[in-house]
Amino acid sequence: MLNKLSQSQRLQLMKFVCSFAWADLEVQEEERSFVKKMMGKLKLDETEQQQVAGWLEVPPPPEEVDPSAIPAEHRQLFLETMREVISADKVLDPEERENLTLFEQLLR
Repeated sequence: MLNKLSQSQRLQLMKFVCSFAWADLEVQEEERSFVKKMMGKLKLDETEQQQVAGWLEVPPPPEEVDPSAIPAEHRQLFLETMREVISADKVLDPEERENLTLFEQLLR
């Protein structure tokens, strides 16, 4: 399914992944590892990888992570990926749970 994403959709996915990694205001090492693996799976080039690395240092602006901008055919993939990133550190904080619930509602 990841291979069906356009390059801009791959970056959009990573922007959401990074914003979810920031949900508890701290990016854990396991979340960083997850992001690194995702960049490999998505075959991001060097420039794109640098952009994603920047989002791990400073979260993407909220206006750039609008669930309504996700194409309907990719919403399930995005949702599943967000579940994976917030469970990467084996700790589900209330903020992460709340963000996931809200994200799920906004995708409907």
